[in-house]
Amino acid sequence: MAWDTYCASRDERLREEQLALLVAVPGVRRGVPLRVSLVVGTLVLVALGLVASGIAVTTTMQRTMMNRADRELIDAANGWANRPPPPPPAFETTRHRPPSLFFIRTTDDRGRVVIMLNDRARADPDLPFDNDVGGRPVTVRSSDGGTEWRAVSRHDALGGYTTVARDITDVRTTVRDLLWLQVAIGIAVLTVLGVAGYWLVHRSLRPLAEVEATAADIAAGHLDRRVPERDPRTEVGRLSLALNGMLAQIQRAVADSEKSAKAARTSEERMRRFITDASHELRTPLTTIRGYAELYRQGAATDTELVLGRIEGESTRMGQLVEDLLLLARLDAHRPMEQRLVDLLVLATDAVHDAKATAPERDVELEVFDGPGTPEVIGDELRLRQVLGNLVSNALGHTTAAVRVRVGTEGDDAVLEVIDRGPGMTKTDAERVFERFYRADSSRTRSSGGTGLGLSIVDALTAAHGGTVTVHTAPGAGCRFEVRLPRADMTDDDADVDEPESATPDAAASEPKIVRASRSESAQP
Repeated sequence: MAWDTYCASRDERLREEQLALLVAVPGVRRGVPLRVSLVVGTLVLVALGLVASGIAVTTTMQRTMMNRADRELIDAANGWANRPPPPPPAFETTRHRPPSLFFIRTTDDRGRVVIMLNDRARADPDLPFDNDVGGRPVTVRSSDGGTEWRAVSRHDALGGYTTVARDITDVRTTVRDLLWLQVAIGIAVLTVLGVAGYWLVHRSLRPLAEVEATAADIAAGHLDRRVPERDPRTEVGRLSLALNGMLAQIQRAVADSEKSAKAARTSEERMRRFITDASHELRTPLTTIRGYAELYRQGAATDTELVLGRIEGESTRMGQLVEDLLLLARLDAHRPMEQRLVDLLVLATDAVHDAKATAPERDVELEVFDGPGTPEVIGDELRLRQVLGNLVSNALGHTTAAVRVRVGTEGDDAVLEVIDRGPGMTKTDAERVFERFYRADSSRTRSSGGTGLGLSIVDALTAAHGGTVTVHTAPGAGCRFEVRLPRADMTDDDADVDEPESATPDAAASEPKIVRASRSESAQP
């Protein structure tokens, strides 16, 4: 227990020490801004350059001045060493000489000082006893240690040494003044460079700040934001172009992904509804068949004809449902259909004949409106008959009023319309009327005898022929289904086109009532 406590306390201390280190080191806790790093780095480099140049200039200046002083010193020493002997007393004859930079001391062969001149108000240089400092200039201190002298010795005519020294205070002063001048200039240069550099870097990095702001907006979900474009000849301009291109691709990818996800959800929901409705549609006739078969097997059915008729009817209905589902599956697979010249006027005439035959009590009219060309299209005649038949059957099954079939041309299209004067549909129902198994009523009953796939087949077949089908309706105003197909004389189809077979209407059927009108006349029911 004590060991566990010790380990826990040790780990806690380690964490505290690590946290203290992170807080103590700014570079670890947070990054230094780029503009500060650039300015500081530039100032450091410039400072190093100023220091290096200052050292070089100062050293060169000091060496040059010292060399010049040494040459003057050597010339003076050579001149004094080769002079004629001075008349005694030497000190008396040189006491009132004008001021000079040089200190001179001459000794004879016995080491006695013969001449000593110092016109400077400074202490004498501290020379050796024998007055010989060497034949090359050297630096010596004054006797009080406050002044530096350059000194050189020469043998003279007296057999001793003549030592000439030069005060180098002016050299030291000049070098020191030069050094302080360079320091002042360096500080001024660094100050001006720091301010100007920070402003220039801040101005140069402003586009990057805009890029940062744009990236933040994009991260917040605004994918339509773009970086302001700059001159493409600059690095920032090329960066902005590359980023905008990348952002456009990302936006397209996200939009495509969202669109695909939405389409997938819609397709999944549609498929779920389709499977549910299909299973219900198939279950209903199967349940009916099973019920009547069970009733017949138990001997409870008294009317055998009725039972067999019901079984046969439900079987036929289920077979029709399966056929419709297979047709939709083939259309979804985009299987090729027969291509031949089809006259929509013939199809409309036959559809009206069929309607009069199946519902002789109903008023079904055929109206032809004028337009450019003829209402002929390239397609599968059987499937186009099915389109028109489904629309007419839908109108007859949901209304009791008159039905009008209109055929003609408009622009580059051949137009088929089926109009009824029924109760119409709401906007919501009209938007979903072409969905599979959709019915405007919420009831699951199928008293009308349909499978709920008629209009879906119309939509799929029309799309397979390169056309469109729309519904125009309002509550209480009836419905107008309009099918538009490309006219045969407006399509560039190189495939072999068969001539349509002439349709002979049933002689027993009553002739349809044909009305001719212009397209400008109202097509509303």
